[in-house]
Amino acid sequence: MNPRPPGPSPDGTRPTPQILRQQYESGATVEELMAASGLSYGTLLNRLKGAGTVMRTSWQTRRMRADPQARRRLAAHLRTLYEKHGATLTELASAAGETRTVARGLLVEAGGTVRTTQQTLQIRFAARAAERQKLAQSLRTKYEAGATVPELAQECRYSVGTVYRLLHQAGTRMRAKHRHGPSGRVKKR
Repeated sequence: MNPRPPGPSPDGTRPTPQILRQQYESGATVEELMAASGLSYGTLLNRLKGAGTVMRTSWQTRRMRADPQARRRLAAHLRTLYEKHGATLTELASAAGETRTVARGLLVEAGGTVRTTQQTLQIRFAARAAERQKLAQSLRTKYEAGATVPELAQECRYSVGTVYRLLHQAGTRMRAKHRHGPSGRVKKR
């Protein structure tokens, strides 16, 4: 809850620069102060600056007004994505709808530690290797149940060569190749 900006006093005088500064530093925006005091934009800025007010950017105002619980939940969610799922700062920024710098700040606020690019690549490689091993075992099970390599390739949308490599990676004992063309023996008449 932000304090209500001051309006003109009952006797018609405008609020003092110190009162304007206090309201601004409590979270009121310049637009809110303009509407409440009746001062123009330039006059209001001059009075705030004359009172020694340190001006903030619009994103700093949004951050100041943000629900602290929601911010903590977002930070915790980003940390989970970063640590358990190997997300990058760019992906965190996209998930949060913020910049990389803000996403990094939220990660640090949640107690996360920022990784190097090399560490992120290692996590990603390990995750892909685990997924590939799982796929290889699944293909092996289907192959040993009678599926053909071309059928498996079509099912998982990989090339036949990739399916053969995955089957070999899983230690699959391959069936004998079938000859589908004309055989080498001569037919009797």
